[in-house]
Amino acid sequence: MSVPEVIPIAYEPGYRTDTIGRFRGGQFFASVAYAAPGGMAAAPESHRCFAVLHRFDEAGRHLDSRIEAVPGGLPGAAHAADDRLREWLDALPEREFGDIAIASFAVHVDDCLFGLVVERHGEDAAEDDWAELYPDNLGFHAPWDGEYDT
Repeated sequence: MSVPEVIPIAYEPGYRTDTIGRFRGGQFFASVAYAAPGGMAAAPESHRCFAVLHRFDEAGRHLDSRIEAVPGGLPGAAHAADDRLREWLDALPEREFGDIAIASFAVHVDDCLFGLVVERHGEDAAEDDWAELYPDNLGFHAPWDGEYDT
């Protein structure tokens, strides 16, 4: 089954998609993420902590991304990124956490990839069959019900 134009992502309170939802004017996906140039295969010392807020219109098209690297080592950087993310989320008008549905997109910051990228994962796949959220490492696939693999 091919990748749909708009990919559902299920809201899971207390887990990896607990900071997604809708606000007046669209949808959002927010997270604290670790990324490095070259992806997760890069040496651990090159990974940096980021506060990430992607915004989408009501139809799921990417509007913009706010991505900020947070200096410092763990756990301080993770706490600082979480605090920054909470500030950004609190500023979204009429914010409600819940399921979203968004189109693929890609943004590069500090040579790191952030986005929902359509890919081909099946060995015998004749068409794209997967969407991976980077750098969060959440994979979406048929039956396209919003559930993900890590």
